[in-house]
Amino acid sequence: MKESSGSTASMPGERAALAWTEAVTNIQNGHVSDEVYDDVRPFFADKELADLTLAISTINCWNRLNIAPRTVPGTYQPAKAHELKRGVTATPAMSR
Repeated sequence: MKESSGSTASMPGERAALAWTEAVTNIQNGHVSDEVYDDVRPFFADKELADLTLAISTINCWNRLNIAPRTVPGTYQPAKAHELKRGVTATPAMSR
């Protein structure tokens, strides 16, 4: 298995999970390489690998939902209860 640059994972299962995460995040050829898949399989049962893949995909989706509109990290402010009751949902960033 190729070592991820800068990885601090010390356990083989951690390294395999990180390599899987990177491969799922950066899919270029329609699937994760056989090498990465073969490396991760000894550490995760079918359901565990499916759960890990779902978690990776969910986080990637959240990132893309924030990257696309150029959301500035740390600027999110939850709506106040009275604003929700009145139907005020647009934030200043959304009304550009």
